[in-house]
Amino acid sequence: QRMEYELSIIEKMGYPSYFLIVQDFVNWARSQEIVVGPGRGSAAGSFVSYLVGITNIDPIKYDLLFERFLNPERISMPDVDMDFADDRRDEVLDYVRKKYGDDHVAQIITFGTMAARAAIRDAGRALDYPYDYCDKTAKMIPMFSTIEGALEDVPEFRNFYQSDKDAKKLIDSAKNLEGVARHASMHACGVVITKEPVTNYSPLQKITGKDKGDGVVTQYSSSTKSSYVEKIGLLKMDFLGLKNLTIIQNAINIIAKTKGVKIDIDKIPLDDEKAYNLLQDARTTGVFQLESSGMKRYLKQLKPNNLEDVIAMVALYRPGPMDWIPDFIDRKHGRKRIEYIHPKLEPILSKTYGVAVYQEQVMQMAQALAGYSLGGADMLRKAMGKKIPELIQKEKIKFIEGAVKNGVNKKDAEKIFAFIEPFAGYGFNRSHAACYALVGYQTAYLKAHYPAEFMAALMTSDQGNIERIAIEVEEAKDIGIQVLPPNVNESFGEFAVIKNEQTGEENIRFGLKAIKNVGHPVADEIVAERKRNGHYKSLADFLERVVSKDLNKKSIEALAKVGALDDLGERNQIIENIENILNFSKNIQKLNSSNQNSLFGAIQIKAPTIELAPSLPASKNQRLHWEKELLGLYVSDHPISEYREYFEKMATPLNQLHPSMVGRNIKVGGVITKTQKIITRRKQNMAFVTIEDLRGRIELLVFPNVLETTGATWQEEKIIIADGKLSDKDGSYKLIVDDAKVINEQEVEDFKRVLATQEKNQKPIEKLSNRKILITLPPQADKSVIARLSQIFDTCKPGETKIFLDINGTTVQTAYEIELDSQILETVKNIHPEIKIRLT
Repeated sequence: QRMEYELSIIEKMGYPSYFLIVQDFVNWARSQEIVVGPGRGSAAGSFVSYLVGITNIDPIKYDLLFERFLNPERISMPDVDMDFADDRRDEVLDYVRKKYGDDHVAQIITFGTMAARAAIRDAGRALDYPYDYCDKTAKMIPMFSTIEGALEDVPEFRNFYQSDKDAKKLIDSAKNLEGVARHASMHACGVVITKEPVTNYSPLQKITGKDKGDGVVTQYSSSTKSSYVEKIGLLKMDFLGLKNLTIIQNAINIIAKTKGVKIDIDKIPLDDEKAYNLLQDARTTGVFQLESSGMKRYLKQLKPNNLEDVIAMVALYRPGPMDWIPDFIDRKHGRKRIEYIHPKLEPILSKTYGVAVYQEQVMQMAQALAGYSLGGADMLRKAMGKKIPELIQKEKIKFIEGAVKNGVNKKDAEKIFAFIEPFAGYGFNRSHAACYALVGYQTAYLKAHYPAEFMAALMTSDQGNIERIAIEVEEAKDIGIQVLPPNVNESFGEFAVIKNEQTGEENIRFGLKAIKNVGHPVADEIVAERKRNGHYKSLADFLERVVSKDLNKKSIEALAKVGALDDLGERNQIIENIENILNFSKNIQKLNSSNQNSLFGAIQIKAPTIELAPSLPASKNQRLHWEKELLGLYVSDHPISEYREYFEKMATPLNQLHPSMVGRNIKVGGVITKTQKIITRRKQNMAFVTIEDLRGRIELLVFPNVLETTGATWQEEKIIIADGKLSDKDGSYKLIVDDAKVINEQEVEDFKRVLATQEKNQKPIEKLSNRKILITLPPQADKSVIARLSQIFDTCKPGETKIFLDINGTTVQTAYEIELDSQILETVKNIHPEIKIRLT
């Protein structure tokens, strides 16, 4: 019945050929083992789309509505957006061009318009105003504001406009330019396929672009506001590249190589216990749609155990409906009673525990209670979504009348309409949520069953994004997978899974293409030559066998610095001898060329040898500095690994930050990995600083007053401890710094000595309740003694014991109030033999 009904609508609207074209290129992609998304948007509501292979989620099983896709009561173009693995999307486009002819296929133009700031700068250039003057004017306009908006909202900008004749001329000229098309480019995914050559419908032009390459585009544009392509009768199809499908594709390929298992992602079980355990534990870094910190928090509370829960979370985790998530969770776990205004609502809302989540539920409620057709219900949903009072009032009368006719009393009908109205505004398209939840589940399944292969595929997809790689390396460590530095005898171009022959453990080896200054051609040649002739036995062997013009000073140094040549030589020795190595490489290439061209055939000229002058090995800090510089993160070790015990006692580990700590003062410590200084509106300096410890990272906000007193602290690679208030604004933890200091080796040594003494003596630490401690310093004590005391008290927990110093007969109260114990007293006594301590 459903199939016959859909086919009749498709035929009546004249779209059979459209469905056949889409199913053809989608099924071709699948036949080429290109991973295709299960669908996107409302198209997943079509049973016909599912039967012909366009979508991959059963709309009958998942209660998806055809009318949300094609409304028989309102003629509109069908909109099938297809997701393909982003690194193979162009193959699908090439197939379409070959099948229908280049002259019948074109991509679509899109116009970049001039925003307010750009309009000011361009107008100023034309008026020959100084660049600094135009730049200063442009920066007065807030980002994403219009010129008119800035004149209304920014007093400084308005006063400048009114008081400066040149500014008025500049801003008035810019107003005329604002919104004007500045440049043309290629639409990210829109394609037209035409019956006649495209030139019969639209003029064409060539576009040259950095990101999307060169191409031919229609001169009619398409956008969400106005699609001129559709106005002239052409149908736009969207060929989208989705990175997560590439991750799935790469993971499947790695699994096939390492495990010999061929996975059909469309046939995995949707009730897999391991996959749901992973979701319940919120181990979802890299899992599509489910990896933000807020989503992880809700997953732990929800404990999803079926795909319906995942679909609901994809739909609810957005501004507006997010407020309903706690309610949704409480209802699932029986902490809150599920109630329905009318019994007819139960079959519609039972899957979401009585919470209206989807647009389709709004349509079904209108159909079941007020007798709307699903096409009419879709128009009701749109009217409510637009929030136009006259339209809503008109629909309200129609809804209540229909509900009363259906036996619902008027009071309940009014209640139900009031219940539906807010959800219509922010309800999510269930078809779209179901498709994306399925991709999320597929990535969770792969991560749960094949963690090393999945993480290697994830890192490969993100290898241009250093911050993401750092997060993913930490995630790998958390699930027991070691990420090893690059190695010319084990690495491939991309991140790869390497099995330890002795232990059977699977680790991930960094890809050679992830090394800065090592080009893709040389990385490919290193791997190809190793596959042809086996491992590289020495540095000379490596240089002799890898024949590439890109194996130059820059790439050899980069390989050495990150440890990729550790099997063949010490890092610093290779760097110190780089000129010798380059000469050897040049000679060996000449020799190879001579041997190939030798008139004597079998007579081989003897290969030169390479001699490296001795040098000191690279220090740990130097190695880590190089790794950070060229890989973007520390791989072989971490700068604070020697400070582990210190930070565990003196600061909160970054992976243990918790919502209960928000608003409280805490200490965090680590190595500074990024510092960004800005000038505030009040022309003061402030800084955004990222630090990382062994388990995580956090951004520190250093406001002007704190930056003034701690300025020298904020340098990359310094190891610091910071004190401040924890904030979770924007959904991620940040520390608003009150104070900070660099941790020096002396402090750590003191700390270790105390620990060692404590372990040796095995003295129990006695808590002391004294309210005051007076420390009398000997006359010969210098500033270093006071500095050592400060270091000790800096590391103490806050408490009620006040610290006083007696310096040459003068008693001074310090700022310290600590939790005192016998161990602290012992440490203070050890600073100087003549120190006296009095407790009161």
